[in-house]
Amino acid sequence: MFTYKIWQSLVLLASLPFAKSLDFKGADYSSLINLENSGITYTDDGTAGKFDAILADNGVNLARIRIWTSTNDEDYSLAYGLELGKRAVDLGMSLLIDLHYSDTWADPGDQAIPSSWPTDLDSLNEEIFTYTNSLVTAFADQGTPIDFLQIGNEINSGILFPVGEISVNGYSPLSQLLNSAASGVREASSTVKIVVHLANGWDGAAMLSFYEQIFIAGEFSTDDFDVMGLFILSVCLCLNTSHTNSASLFFPRFYDTGATYSALQSSLQDLVDTYGKEIMIVETDWPSSGTCDGVTLSEDLPISTTGQEEWISGITDVLNDLDGALGVVYWEPGWIGNDDLGSGCSDNLLVSDEGETLASIVLFADDI
Repeated sequence: MFTYKIWQSLVLLASLPFAKSLDFKGADYSSLINLENSGITYTDDGTAGKFDAILADNGVNLARIRIWTSTNDEDYSLAYGLELGKRAVDLGMSLLIDLHYSDTWADPGDQAIPSSWPTDLDSLNEEIFTYTNSLVTAFADQGTPIDFLQIGNEINSGILFPVGEISVNGYSPLSQLLNSAASGVREASSTVKIVVHLANGWDGAAMLSFYEQIFIAGEFSTDDFDVMGLFILSVCLCLNTSHTNSASLFFPRFYDTGATYSALQSSLQDLVDTYGKEIMIVETDWPSSGTCDGVTLSEDLPISTTGQEEWISGITDVLNDLDGALGVVYWEPGWIGNDDLGSGCSDNLLVSDEGETLASIVLFADDI
């Protein structure tokens, strides 16, 4: 016989965003060590702790960590990524490493060749193979093998501009470079899952167009990767705002009213039906408080911690209707000082500016 309390608990459990079948509940908290070095601290329910440990305690089991080609730790160097990755693995998390193949932010409009790399296609093919292979080996050698590896970040327009820029040289140079990167991974590890990461995952026509053209005989093929990694963000207006902190320039982020659940569902279903690959939403967020001046949210959800939970829950519902959906990653939930995360909404974090977790931290939980 069910008591009221048991029934109430079951209802709450059913309402939690990740209380379903997805394998990975992730967070990209790449800024954490830089934040700690600047003196920022965190608390959960009044108890102080490391933010990555707080995330793990609240259900996060996948750490997404960006790595730039810079040798400066404040600019997400390999050494920085190795340190953060070791902490994540020690907390029981899997690793999704996000390679930007640049000394700075890489996105659809910016994919600068690293300053120390060559600038011709043949040499870049050799460089990206060697760099990727060495990086995978470095993580394995420290006892923290990579689970998922993004070969590029938001590569809709290409990588290593202008050589691998689609609008300049077509798809073939990009296809070759991706094949070289993937070959570097495969030679170093038989277990790393290779991720192709595109922006605007809700835009089905753009997704299919990219994949229809990127596969070229003798270059990049469907066997060269395992996971389609996508981002879907919540607001419109094509914002292009830059923010600075003590570490680096914050990259522009772009949004659209088309980023709805229904558009995402249609786009992902087409990709799964066409290519049979696994799917992961590797970047998303939602405003917790404040304002979204000049911005139209893509779903009719509140600007609140409840809205954050509902946004992730809706994405989870979409993914659970797909074969091969792996999980969702919340982007930079603790980046105090960059609360807007590049959007027109003033606060998208899961913590207050004092570092205390918000009620929405439970969106990672799979039980209570």
